[in-house]
Amino acid sequence: MPAGATPAVEAMPPAGHQLPLNVVPTIPPPESDDDESWVWNQIKAEVRRDAESEPALASYHYATVLSHTSLSRSLSFHLANKLSSSTLLSTLLYDLFLQSFSTHPTLRIATVADLLAVRHRDPACESFSHCLLNYKGFLAIQAHRVSHILWTQSRRPLALALQSRISDVFAVDIHPAARIGKGVLLDHATGVVIGETAVVGNNVSILHHVTLGGTGKAIGDRHPKIADGVLIGAGATILGNVRIGAGAKIGAGSLVLIDVPARTTAVGNPARLIGGKEKPSKLEDIPGESMDHTSFIAEWSDYII
Repeated sequence: MPAGATPAVEAMPPAGHQLPLNVVPTIPPPESDDDESWVWNQIKAEVRRDAESEPALASYHYATVLSHTSLSRSLSFHLANKLSSSTLLSTLLYDLFLQSFSTHPTLRIATVADLLAVRHRDPACESFSHCLLNYKGFLAIQAHRVSHILWTQSRRPLALALQSRISDVFAVDIHPAARIGKGVLLDHATGVVIGETAVVGNNVSILHHVTLGGTGKAIGDRHPKIADGVLIGAGATILGNVRIGAGAKIGAGSLVLIDVPARTTAVGNPARLIGGKEKPSKLEDIPGESMDHTSFIAEWSDYII
């Protein structure tokens, strides 16, 4: 194959036959988001292709992906090496991650859903392996889910130590008690803060420098509840035990202090609803999946440049 050429993309071969190792198969995506084997086969094929085209990364690709027998083992190895320190050893972390993924099938289901979410929603994501190896938002969520398991098991010192390392390495600070759904995209992820009693639903997309925080005065249940399909723009701040309804959109830089109804758009500081509080404009799509940040501008009568 000529240098720089892209390997051919072929359909899956008949049963009993194998594709060449550098070919990325074009097989239908899984009908259910727990089909780990489909995504894992995709990742291995992508990494073989990339290792052939860029020999400098061949050892890294082999150690991180191709030497492992499952997505859970590869992810555990990768997270352990990313988050280890001189006193928090990679071998300890590898065992911790692998045990969590092995004994909690819901974690593996959520990992696959997150990979699919990033691949489908982020045009900069070129492959599943690109997400697995390089997307710190994806990696931070997977590590958080393990810290959450530790928190629920009353292993809180270890959960908090893991939270600290996630914050140090990925610049994403999620309290171990926070509950995160599946199919979640942290796009760019830098500066994301999610508080202790926050809840994030399924198929939610969150941009960088988003804060789901408390007001500073309340105790107990004091953080936002984000329903399914919500899109939160870069730099948005949502404070207090408020609910963001399913399929709502929060504009970049907005400050939200009260509930936002489902399928509406809130923008500004303080945030207000597009179309007005009495009859807000309703969204037809699911913004957490469509990633449409700006369609509301035509309806915002006082938008001026």
